Amino acid sequence: MLRFMTAGESHGQALVAILEGLPSGIPVSLEKVNRELERRQLGYGRGKRMAIEKDQVKIISGIRHGQTIGSPIAVEITNRDWQHWQEVMAIEKKGESNPVTQPRPGHADLAGIIKTSSKDIRNILERASARETAARVAVGALAKQFLLQFHISIISHVLQIGSVKSTRKQSPKPKDLEEIDKSIVRCFDKLASQKMAKAIDEATKNKDTLGGVFEVRIFGLPIGLGSYTQWDQRLNANLARAIMSIPAIKGVEIGDGFALANLFGSQAHDEIFYHPKSGYYRKTNHAGGIEGGMSNGETIIVRAVMKPIPTLRSPLKTVDIITKAATLACKERSDICAVPSAAVIAESMAAIEIASNFLQKFSGDSLEETKRNFSAYLNSVKKR
Repeated sequence: MLRFMTAGESHGQALVAILEGLPSGIPVSLEKVNRELERRQLGYGRGKRMAIEKDQVKIISGIRHGQTIGSPIAVEITNRDWQHWQEVMAIEKKGESNPVTQPRPGHADLAGIIKTSSKDIRNILERASARETAARVAVGALAKQFLLQFHISIISHVLQIGSVKSTRKQSPKPKDLEEIDKSIVRCFDKLASQKMAKAIDEATKNKDTLGGVFEVRIFGLPIGLGSYTQWDQRLNANLARAIMSIPAIKGVEIGDGFALANLFGSQAHDEIFYHPKSGYYRKTNHAGGIEGGMSNGETIIVRAVMKPIPTLRSPLKTVDIITKAATLACKERSDICAVPSAAVIAESMAAIEIASNFLQKFSGDSLEETKRNFSAYLNSVKKR
């Protein structure tokens, strides 16, 4: 069973995570983990925090001589901005705390302070911050390195920012990831990339924010990950949950998703064909690689919509939680648009979920054992 947990506040000393369940013997490159953390900070419209934090992972346990050893892996990412917040975020009380009392519409602030009986919104916003996702990306980078041992790769790209949409018909493949990352908005459509950047400039000028849509594509999965037997084992449900857990994500679709509502059944499903050498295959992929809660051997396609970031430089109306007087929401340092970053985070969450399902299916205390199990399964599939 693969599982992980994160801890840490946005302006605390560090973010930490523990990942348990990876087999022993997986080659691990810290350079690749740090590269994923760097990719999380890509994108036009990011805030000043990205210039401060140059995230680097520190491995505390679970890896020796460049390989996993089968025990829990602990990672740490230092918050460089901690030096300016030591008094505000001190473990022991030091003088007056200057509480934050103006909740931001669209954030965890109001529900959080009511839920926890707190009188200081900082207790909520520090943990609810998307800064926490840096720890998830570090964990996801390890999951990606495991999946690559089985030729499974995951990429993402931005389809829309604000009202500007990509119109490129060609779908990206793993070899296109470098080109995507070179785009200032991580879009596979160069013309749309320019228009998206202009939309972000306009939002910046208006002291506003923008959301958008991104897509995650998962290549190389065999048939049969996930299950049709129980609701909580369905691969589509668990992928959707994983990506919906990213802050500001408000909707997820798989394959043609909501567009399927416009089609007849004769148009919506992927007909099945067979070739003696390659086996079963499809000519279309409306299902997005998942049928009946299981991978069907086609590329898995997941799209998600990210709402505009709720922290605005021109704050929205709110109510002070102490005085109950009308006021304006508190201002925290934030991005204008974080859709490109959210897409990278979604890659990591997808990698963790796929790795978890993969290990449930093929098991193994060592990479060698998992590879034997996987190979035996593929050989059995060829005979069907």
